[in-house]
Amino acid sequence: MNVLHLDTSALGGHSVSRQLTASIVAQLRRDGVASTVTYRDLAAEPLPHWQPHADASSEAAQKDEAVLQQFLAADIVVLGAPMYNFSITSTLKAWLDRIMVAGRTFRYGPNGPEGLAGGKRVVIASSRGGIYSQGPAAAMDFQENYLRTALGFIGITDLEFVRAEGVAMGDEARQKALEQANTSIGQLVLRKAA
Repeated sequence: MNVLHLDTSALGGHSVSRQLTASIVAQLRRDGVASTVTYRDLAAEPLPHWQPHADASSEAAQKDEAVLQQFLAADIVVLGAPMYNFSITSTLKAWLDRIMVAGRTFRYGPNGPEGLAGGKRVVIASSRGGIYSQGPAAAMDFQENYLRTALGFIGITDLEFVRAEGVAMGDEARQKALEQANTSIGQLVLRKAA
């Protein structure tokens, strides 16, 4: 299967989401699921904000098409999505703007919007400094809910989250979050293999 591995964190080697995406891809390789892996670092090589193209043959339009084709060619997308200020990174938003294309990954029909990009598996490495899956901060989670909505809109229903949260709440909390996330990675792969 073709795997598209995307990182979006600006933290480089200090990034929890980068550690998790690397672990997910390594597990997919060990299990023989990943026949090819294409890597894209959206923090190191960010896409500009999306703008309409007057000329479909322009360099910018061709680059946008290449991003879309890379996504369409993937069977599995492994996406590093750290929470920045309660939401996703701007680099991830710019990528989503390239793959959410009317007539290509969704269309409007008589019954409303219909996703056209189904059949893909997306595994999202979600990292958060605090605890947002429950408790008083849950109302501030515009990261995972947005990703579920955006990817669901284009037809992706096989969506899984590997979450490490509380990573900024001290060394012990960070270590515990990473251990739980890595356990979750093994369970994701086992569940899909069964």
